[in-house]
Amino acid sequence: MARNPLLLVPNIITIARILAIGPIVWLVMDGDIILRIVALVLYVIAAASDWIDGYLARAWNQYSDLGRMLDPIADKLLVGILIAALAWDGSLSGWDMIPACAILFREFFIPGLREFLGNKTIVLPVSKLAKWKTTIQLVALAIILAERIIPGLGLASDIGLWVAGAITIWTGWTYLRASWPHLSGIGK
Repeated sequence: MARNPLLLVPNIITIARILAIGPIVWLVMDGDIILRIVALVLYVIAAASDWIDGYLARAWNQYSDLGRMLDPIADKLLVGILIAALAWDGSLSGWDMIPACAILFREFFIPGLREFLGNKTIVLPVSKLAKWKTTIQLVALAIILAERIIPGLGLASDIGLWVAGAITIWTGWTYLRASWPHLSGIGK
């Protein structure tokens, strides 16, 4: 008998991560320092759930097509919407918008590329560096969230965001380079 993918614990965790985005953003945009602390705690839990749902899916053999689809979407929603909220509340400077925009560009472009190539039955497997990219993005955004709570994190948050942006660009470039023969017609 097939299992209902909505009842699998890893998928429940992934869906909870998606549902947590709204409250996190609302708390960030409120501007109150106590609410910012609550937002940071919720964000850290949501970010950690990215690892937890994958671990449980492997440990309990609870893989599903729904989970494979939702997990990367949840990550991209969490990162992208939080970047927008942090830009709105002034946590990101003008210079910070360079790596932030690079992150957003890659997070939209590569899934679009995968979808296009998928129609041609070409698969771009997720690289180990791309998995680390997500972790580095999540950590960088946590530091930016904490910057208003813990004075003196400005340099660390800037470095974290620029490192996340650089790795994001690199992984995007490697996917584009790997797909180029199929896009240019050379690989036919």
